Amino acid sequence: MARKNHRIKLIRRAAKSGLGSAYIRGFKYALRNNYDFVFEMDADFSHPPAYLPDFLAHTPKYNLILGSRYIKGGGITNWGIWRRLLSYAANLYARTILGLPYRDLTGGFKCYSREALKNLRLDSIISEGYVFQIETTYRAHRKGSAIKEIPIVFKGRGKGKSKISRKICLEAIWKVPLLRFLR
Repeated sequence: MARKNHRIKLIRRAAKSGLGSAYIRGFKYALRNNYDFVFEMDADFSHPPAYLPDFLAHTPKYNLILGSRYIKGGGITNWGIWRRLLSYAANLYARTILGLPYRDLTGGFKCYSREALKNLRLDSIISEGYVFQIETTYRAHRKGSAIKEIPIVFKGRGKGKSKISRKICLEAIWKVPLLRFLR
C-alpha cells in the first residue's frame, strides 16, 4: 500500500522487538516529521477507522483521546468470557493502583497530540507489552494532558491468535505498581 500511496509510511524493523518499541519508533518518526496528531490503532481493523472523525472532533480541547470499550456506547465483539474477564480485571487493577479515572487503560486505539507525545519522554518508557498502553496514559495524565475517553466498539480478530501470554500478564502485575515511581 505504501508503494501506491505516498501518504502511507512503512517503517520496517529487522526483527520483532516488542509492541512498545514499535510504537516508540513510530512516535519518534511522527515527531521528527512534525505531525500534529498521531493515531495508534490495530492494523487488522479491530479498531474501525470509521471512528477517526470522532477522535479528531475532540482534538481542539484534548491532548490525548482514548477509544474506550468500557464507557457507555463502547463494547467488544468476538471475545469469549475469559478474555473479557482478563481485560476487565487488568483495567480495574491498573486503575486502582495508579489512581486513574479512565475506564479503558489497556486499549490501543488512541489519538495523541504532538504536545502529548513530546511530554511522554519516549526514551524513558519501561514497558513493552500491553502495559505500554497503561504507561503512556499514566505519563500523559501525570504531565497534565487533557484526556478524553470516547466510546468505540472493538472487533476481536476473526483470524489468528491473541498475543496475550503469561509473560505479558506477569509484566503487567509487577510493572503497573512500578509506574507509580516514575518521574
